[in-house]
Amino acid sequence: MAAINAAGYDADLDSPNNHPIRKEIRQELAKRNIPSLEALKSFVAKHHRANPTAELSQYISFALSVGPPPNFEFKEKGADIPPDVSELSDLQPLLVRFYKEANIEDLWKRAQRAIDQAIERYHDPVSEAVLQCNLYLRQQTSGFSGRRFQIYIELQAPPNQIQTRSYGNEFTVVVTPSPDLRIFDIRHGYLTYLLDPLATKYQEAIARKKPIFDHAQRAEALPEHLRFDYLLLTTESLVKAIEARLDKQPAFVQQSLKQGYILTPYFAEALPVYEKQEAAMVVYYRDLIYGIDMAKEEARLGNVEFDSKPLPAHTLAVTAPAPPPLTGAAKTLDEAEQLYSQRDLDKAKNLYLQVLQQTDQKPVHAAAYYGLARIAALQKDPETSERLFQKVLELEPEAPVKAWTLVYLGRLSIAAGDNNAAGKYFSDALQVTGASDMARKAAQQGVAQTSK
Repeated sequence: MAAINAAGYDADLDSPNNHPIRKEIRQELAKRNIPSLEALKSFVAKHHRANPTAELSQYISFALSVGPPPNFEFKEKGADIPPDVSELSDLQPLLVRFYKEANIEDLWKRAQRAIDQAIERYHDPVSEAVLQCNLYLRQQTSGFSGRRFQIYIELQAPPNQIQTRSYGNEFTVVVTPSPDLRIFDIRHGYLTYLLDPLATKYQEAIARKKPIFDHAQRAEALPEHLRFDYLLLTTESLVKAIEARLDKQPAFVQQSLKQGYILTPYFAEALPVYEKQEAAMVVYYRDLIYGIDMAKEEARLGNVEFDSKPLPAHTLAVTAPAPPPLTGAAKTLDEAEQLYSQRDLDKAKNLYLQVLQQTDQKPVHAAAYYGLARIAALQKDPETSERLFQKVLELEPEAPVKAWTLVYLGRLSIAAGDNNAAGKYFSDALQVTGASDMARKAAQQGVAQTSK
């Protein structure tokens, strides 16, 4: 996203719903000498789409089809690469160059605080939505073994979009900035992730009901891919029926039918029976499918006048409680972190020192010493930096701080020529419960480096 934004991707750039980080990273990259940028600008211009959703869609598909930096290697080869991704294959070598030339790793680290705050807004509401689905479906685990559901909050993307992908065993929801949390859409994706494998498992039974799916061809508002995929249309119809039950919105059933989700009324009538028995959905699903009465559904669907246009995207406005304003040492620490991110090191150092005078809480002291240690490292004072990082470990640091402290100590040990100590620090970092993904990745790279 940093690459295409720097290269002229301007969709909804003036929207007030953009996250500030999009503008800040564009401005930062504009100051840097990036030789690959001209080629990237030509690429983005060549692949411009008139529809903003379609334009972002191709890049999301690409991002989910390649591995991590710095190599961005394709996860699949040849025919297994999604069609819209194969058209973007020339982007891969450009990204490799851009990542290094623009020093994206530095920008990524500096953006972590904003990213973590955005994720935190979603954490509790998403957890509640997942629990709600699992309870309703009587699901003991989050889906079939080997499959994974994941959510990405993309702050550099244009606002008010949500996109889903199902590649192999991974079901992904990508959320961009919006005034309201997109919990309805995330819950919808999670229900689809849980139920779609059941449609595949019972596809022969569903195929026997296939004649009624011909009615979907008349539904102009229904997405085209659903008109020809009766398994996915079955899943989507069931999801919408469950949403109507969970949200106590019976009118949503008829609305979904008129949009082309032809089995929603049947499922809405059958779900109360499911609720009164004890079997989990993974067991009861077979009865749901075998219970479809072809004659009854033909009679129902024959009289339906489908909508000609899709309805606006349905969002469930779930407002996360605003965090209380920071005060005292917490406020000073936050201001110090912001100054550190801006590399105003002298002012940041003074504020970190103030934190030590404002509270006796050990985790807060640990965070302050962590800031001072990083400043010492940037100021080429490895001895002071190491001493301060060791101080952090003595003060009950929170998990993210502890993991990064161990990573930094590992790096300092490598610089001092002590690979054995470095390897121990990196290994310890991997054992920290609650460490960030970036810290784990850095520790893994450190272990690989010291084991050569």
